[in-house]
Amino acid sequence: MTDPTAEEAERIEAGRLLFAGPIEFERGVVGMEHLPDAELPEIAFAGRSNVGKSSLINALTGRLKLARASTEPGRTRELNFFRMGDRMRLVDLPGYGYAKAPKGEISRWTKLTRDYLRGRPSLKRVILLIDGRHGLKPDDVTVMDALDKAAVIYQLVLTKADKVKPTEIEELRAATAAAIAKRPAAHPEIIPTSAEKGFGIEQLRAEIAALSL
Repeated sequence: MTDPTAEEAERIEAGRLLFAGPIEFERGVVGMEHLPDAELPEIAFAGRSNVGKSSLINALTGRLKLARASTEPGRTRELNFFRMGDRMRLVDLPGYGYAKAPKGEISRWTKLTRDYLRGRPSLKRVILLIDGRHGLKPDDVTVMDALDKAAVIYQLVLTKADKVKPTEIEELRAATAAAIAKRPAAHPEIIPTSAEKGFGIEQLRAEIAALSL
């Protein structure tokens, strides 16, 4: 029987190797007709506009400016594809819940995101980011409802976990796990992370690497 500790170490090493390899911005997409060929598995990152999505992607990849972080929420207004050699793609989705943009433009990229999520055959999982200081918000629940309906597997990741006490983040993790327990498309494991302090990053890399096989 495989030693669980050794197995986990192997998973973490696989994650390290994947993210140590080539990673580059491939393209920004403003329409479904511009999507790259679906020959590689894709992991999409979704979340509210101020949840720290770009910071987490940069922490995962070890590249400080790969995903453009902004002090103004809602700046990502297209689907940004990052190619990891011949292994997989990461997809940075537009944030939801807030944006200083015309309603027509918000509607356009919201529809684009929805169409991508429910119609992309190479999409293996959505990493749904939840602010570790605040927990689930109504907008997050709406997104989970849509992913459940589309039968797209999603995994919740708590961001900014260094901003609260360890006991508080564990209580939030447990409460969030209970809230998603009966959701058909929700992955049961919730990962607390901190892009600033680095904890949880190895575990999330390992999860993603396992989907590239």
